[in-house]
Amino acid sequence: MSPIRPQFITFDCYGTLIDFRMAEAARDLLGHRLDGSAMARFIQHFAAYRLDEILGDWKPYDQVIRNALDRACHRNGLAFRPDDARSIYERIPTWGPHPDVPAALARVAKEFPLVILSNAADAQIMANVAKLGAPFHAVFTAEQANAYKPRLRAFEYMLDRLGCGPQDVMHCSSSFRYDLMPAHDLGIRHKVWVNRGHEPANPYYGYVEIKDLSGLPAVLGL
Repeated sequence: MSPIRPQFITFDCYGTLIDFRMAEAARDLLGHRLDGSAMARFIQHFAAYRLDEILGDWKPYDQVIRNALDRACHRNGLAFRPDDARSIYERIPTWGPHPDVPAALARVAKEFPLVILSNAADAQIMANVAKLGAPFHAVFTAEQANAYKPRLRAFEYMLDRLGCGPQDVMHCSSSFRYDLMPAHDLGIRHKVWVNRGHEPANPYYGYVEIKDLSGLPAVLGL
């Protein structure tokens, strides 16, 4: 495989770089109200509603969490408690990277500018980025773009700010639904799927698969 030499390496943040512990947070707060199988269904519903909540016009991320949790509670016959939504939202900046991330990012950052495109709130994201241990050329959020991934508008905002085209970036993510599918639709040819077990493989979208971020330097010929 020939090394890929893009102008920028762009990343999804939560789930790909940061250990996205949304399911753990839901279990901590609601696990005493649901048994094991019911809790697993609730977590699936909560994830589905978070995606549904970001497909329209931009809204603050705390509202995304609140609305998605409210809808998941309603679907599962639970009383919604606003304090639970606030607690989940406030945990996000405390989450750190997957163990494989810091060393790999530090190595790649010596050769390529690193960029984040995240479905994040501006008030939260830099606390997570600081835990990654590598310099970033730019960090773009849904709040800045006024659109969440998987909307193409979010990716277009990133490319416009970088002053480049789809051919100039390699986008890395653990999610097809949020990142790799829209990246494909926008014409980003160089894509890396970090297979963290979140979603099944989908070869149609054309990517290099790595099991964790430690495989990224080899993709780039480092």
